[in-house]
Order: sequence, then structure tokens, then C-alpha cells
Amino acid sequence: MQNRIQKLRKERKMTQSDLAQELEVTRQTIISLESGRYNASLILAYKIARFFDLTIEEVFIFDGEDEK
Repeated sequence: MQNRIQKLRKERKMTQSDLAQELEVTRQTIISLESGRYNASLILAYKIARFFDLTIEEVFIFDGEDEK
């Protein structure tokens, strides 16, 4: 699943470590999310969306092909 996390983070001039600290996750989690190697849990997706004051759909780009 693609996402806009890196773009949103850079717009706020935050490092991966800064965002990880805000979300109470590891920097490695942020790296994995940004690279698409890891899909956020619903709870983490919600926390990310709330942090950026967006909806989950505005942060994450769902491609139904991933679910087949």
C-alpha cells in the first residue's frame, strides 16, 4: 500500500526520528512505512492521520490489488 508519509513529514521539516517519537514507534517503523515494506495497522494509520490532521484515506493510497 502506498502512502504520503514521507511527503507529509518533509513538509513539516521533520526527520524520521522526530515522527517516530511523536507516534511512539521506532525509526525503523517509519522507514519501513515510507518504503512500502510495511503496512500500518489500523491503529497506527489512525495515529498518523490524526497527527497530520488528515483522514486515513488522505495519507494512505489503497490499491485493491494488494488484497488479492
